[in-house]
Amino acid sequence: MRRKYTYPLLMMVAITIIYLVNQHLDQKQKERHVDTGAEIKSTALSFLLPEAAPETLVHHQYYSLSYNEAAEQASWVAYTLEKSQLQNSKSLSRPYFMVDNAVETGAADWRNYKNSGYDRGHLCPAGDRSFSTQAYNETFLTSNISPQLNAFNAGIWNRLENQVRDWASRYNKITVITGGLTTNGLGTIGTENVVVPSAFYKIVLRKNDSGYSCLAFLIPHRESDAPLQQFVVSVDEVENATGIDFFPQLEDSVEHKIEAEKPVDRWVF
Repeated sequence: MRRKYTYPLLMMVAITIIYLVNQHLDQKQKERHVDTGAEIKSTALSFLLPEAAPETLVHHQYYSLSYNEAAEQASWVAYTLEKSQLQNSKSLSRPYFMVDNAVETGAADWRNYKNSGYDRGHLCPAGDRSFSTQAYNETFLTSNISPQLNAFNAGIWNRLENQVRDWASRYNKITVITGGLTTNGLGTIGTENVVVPSAFYKIVLRKNDSGYSCLAFLIPHRESDAPLQQFVVSVDEVENATGIDFFPQLEDSVEHKIEAEKPVDRWVF
């Protein structure tokens, strides 16, 4: 009779211990990710990062971001792209999407996108980070995705991503900042109300002996066969649309100049 009750009791104790140990390990893992994400990495150009509240900033090894908790996605993702990285591109296995534990407020779960009618659109493209497994896998964190129509994601947005890679190959090194317009979005998806952006922007910056040159794009979130040049805007226009201050660490004279220009003729399409 005693054995009859002892065995279930031992099982309950064992299950409780396993649960508590797993909870402890999960918390330690989360703390490690948050600590890692809090430190800027040597691969990031800190003086070129946009303005952001400190609590929203996350620095991964190969890109940085500012997380917008209200929209459940990044306000911006920033990274450098080099010719040498593209030359070392590898064919890598596509991983599962993972929740970004470095976001202290909690990044949206990938399941919000399931059966939503929207792609999990990369902000920092996996194709820009295929020079190493770690860099590639980082792009599959949920803080780096935004809801995108497939016709947009696989269409004009993909064309722009390919163009950016062409520029990195041509100009050796560029800085890329990208994100979506969520203030007046196209609704929400999932149980966490991930905002569907009404448009997406991408800013590309390069430096040579004559100084900085910057090109910005603002593309409505819909299918389009129009040439990319049609969507070129000034950085000032993107700032007005997003409320984000880009390149705040540059000298004011330099910042004002490059943010007011639309130098299409200085970039080879």
